[in-house]
Formats: sequence, structure tokens, C-alpha cells
Amino acid sequence: MAQFSLKRDAAATEEVAAAVNPAPLGLCAFALTTFVLSAANANLFTGASIVIGLALFYGGLGQLLAGMWEFRMGNTFGATAFSSFGAFWLAVAATLQLKLVPNETAMGFFFLGWTIFTGLMLIASLRTNFALIGVFLFLFLTLLALTIGALGGGSAFTVIGGWLGIITALVAWYTALAGLLTTVKAPFGLPVGPRP
Repeated sequence: MAQFSLKRDAAATEEVAAAVNPAPLGLCAFALTTFVLSAANANLFTGASIVIGLALFYGGLGQLLAGMWEFRMGNTFGATAFSSFGAFWLAVAATLQLKLVPNETAMGFFFLGWTIFTGLMLIASLRTNFALIGVFLFLFLTLLALTIGALGGGSAFTVIGGWLGIITALVAWYTALAGLLTTVKAPFGLPVGPRP
């Protein structure tokens, strides 16, 4: 299969790739948006609609942009993950803003689809590092709990999903910070674990 490519100076391409890593942006956008909605799901506050702005502009648009930049860098995994979860947050924002959920079962199938997708991403992440595997593992568990709760398992699963989502956000922030520290003259670094 032929691939479209722009001819560039190899040294310039390597310099740009080494200087710019969109993954910390994508992870931070994911973490903050996940943290806020998960805190509402964990019953730490009421008014989950506060997440709409974040889901549109940071979790949605921010991750979508990070995903497009990952495509530009040739990182299929990062491009797929960030673009997809950017679209996820845009869908969540639209669903909340336009009140598109007819019933809990419909939301359950929405979560089920994302649980399956996250399971695929978890499998694909197994050749990355432990920090990134942790993000996808806890996200998978979060979405699984939300799916069970929405498909009749009871509100306790939604609360469990909220707490798992908070853990997911913390792991994503850690992973983002580890990536950021490699781009600045930081006095320390954070381990992410070797490639399994």
C-alpha cells in the first residue's frame, strides 16, 4: 500500500520530533476532564454539567489536537488514543448539553462501546511502559463499572466508577508529568517503568 509523505530533511524531522511531544498535553487534557466528571460520579459534588466546558475545549479539542499531532509524528497508538478520547469527550459534552440520553440503558451501551475500545487500547499499550498501561487499565475498570451501573447494576457501581476515574486521572497526570520532565531541565525525573 502506497503512503503519502512529504519529503523533508531527515535531520530537521528528527529535531522537530525530539523537541515536541504532544502526549503530555493529551494526557493532561484527559486527566483534568476525567477528574472533574469522576468526582461528580463519586458524589463529591453535585452538578456534573460543570464538565461540559472542559469536555468541549480541553478534554475534547485539546486531545483531538494532540491526536492529530501524534499522527504527524507517526505515532499510530498515540494518534488513535488521543483522537478517540477527544471525540469521546466531545460526545459526552454534546450528550449532557443537549440532554440526548433517553434512558440509562442507552448510556450503558455508550459506556460499553467505550469499555470495549479501551480494552483494545489496553492490549495495545502492553508494549509501552507501566505508567501508560496503568492509565488504560484504570480507565478500563472505570468504564466497566460505569457500564455495569448504567445497565442495571445500581448506583453503587457509578460511585465505584467515579473513584476509579479519579485514580485514572491521577495516573494520567503522573504519566504526563513524567513526559513533561523529559522536555525541560528538571532537577529530577519520574520513572514510568521499562517496556514490558
